[in-house]
Order: sequence, then C-alpha cells, then structure tokens
Amino acid sequence: MLSSRECERYKRQMMLFGDEGQERLKKAHIFIAGAGGLGSPVAIYLAVAGVGTITVVDKDVVDQSNLNRQILHYDRDIGRKKVESAEEKLQAYNPDITVRVIDTTIDESNAASLIGRAGGIVDAMDNYATRYLLNEIAQAKKIPLFHGAIRGFYGQATTILPEETACLRCIFPCAPPQEVFPVVGATPGVIGTIQATEVLKYILGTGDLLTNRLLIWDGMAMHAEEIRFEQNPACPACGVRRGSKMAQASEGKKP
Repeated sequence: MLSSRECERYKRQMMLFGDEGQERLKKAHIFIAGAGGLGSPVAIYLAVAGVGTITVVDKDVVDQSNLNRQILHYDRDIGRKKVESAEEKLQAYNPDITVRVIDTTIDESNAASLIGRAGGIVDAMDNYATRYLLNEIAQAKKIPLFHGAIRGFYGQATTILPEETACLRCIFPCAPPQEVFPVVGATPGVIGTIQATEVLKYILGTGDLLTNRLLIWDGMAMHAEEIRFEQNPACPACGVRRGSKMAQASEGKKP
C-alpha cells in the first residue's frame, strides 16, 4: 500500500496511471550497470518516479574528468567510490525507496548473481564486452535489457525483450573498437532519460516500447531517427535457443 507521504509525492504522475500503477513501480526492482554518464540520469529519474528497489553496480571512483556528465557526483566526491556517491544522492532524492549499491566489476563470474531477482537490466556501460554479457544474462533470465550508448553529440537506445525481439548481438554482431570517446554531458542526459522512460513504460505496461527499433540521436542536427531490425536466426546469443525451442515444438516436445 502507498503511504500518505508517497501519495503526495507522486500525485502528479498518479494522474496518469493511478494507485495501481504507482504500486507497480513500488514493487519493481531494476538493476543499473554503471553509475556514470548514462547511469546517473537513469537512476535519478527511476528514483524520483518511485521505483521501489534500485541496484547500482560500479567499480570506479569519481574523477574530476567525470563531472561534465556524471550528474550523480559532485566536486566534493572526487576520489570517492561512485557507488557510495550514488547511494547518498539517490536516497536524498527519494528516501522512500531502497537503493542497493555494489562496488565491483561485472564479469562472467558474478553477473547473474549480481542481477539476482531484478526485473530488468539497464545497460549504462561504456564497453561492449560487458554489454554482451548483460545481453546474455537478460536472455537467460528472460528479463528486459534497456540499452543506451553515447559518443560526442550522438547517442542510441533500444529495448530488448527476450524471446520477443532481436537481442543486442542481433543488432551489433561485432563490437566497435574500444576507445576513450568524447562526450558532452547533455547527450547521456538525453539517452539516459529515454532509457528511464522505457523502464517506466515497461513496468507500467503502457505505451509502445522501443523494441526492434534502434533510436539514433543526433544532437548536432537536433534530429532523431529510427533503424528497424529483426531477429537473426543465427545469432549466437538468442538464435540458438530460439531455434532449439522451435525445433522441439515442431517435434511435439516441451522446451
């Protein structure tokens, strides 16, 4: 049940989706991989919307060069663990939610356990090796992956629903070269807000999700476009599993 305090806090958005929708948000658990440029706006907007449990994982410490875009962190936080800084800010934004932070590197040995029972994964990373791993875990757990990426004034976002849409490997079969890329802070603000919007829509079961569509943001031209795509039957991340289920179904066997 929502408290009177929560009803007052959320009353403007409850005009859109009522008590039931707000209670869905309160019961939800979202995992955010990264507390940097993308993770900051995603975490802030999910927190103020009342998503009940937010888990944030990051291994880095705050550096002065982060501060043009990583809005969870202040000048006073330089040298501090990003997850500690993130937890403090998110609880200050909304003391009525649960914020779980984990100071570690996401890798094959721990990704599944870190995500645990979360109902969705936000990809706020800056490297494709970890993104591909999150994609695999999302496929295995059958939970959505909300992808975002940025470079300079440009960004992209999509929402992946296992067994329903193309996965990240379908869209990007090969990772781009690793680099230290330029970025202006407004770009992760735009893309992170799109990711947060997709998370909220998914939890609430409303609107059209950004599925099988890659939104491309061009901040220089102030223009957005979409690239539509389909599942790849030969995809190493989702095609084999899907193909096996289809074969079993055709033979009358249970997957």
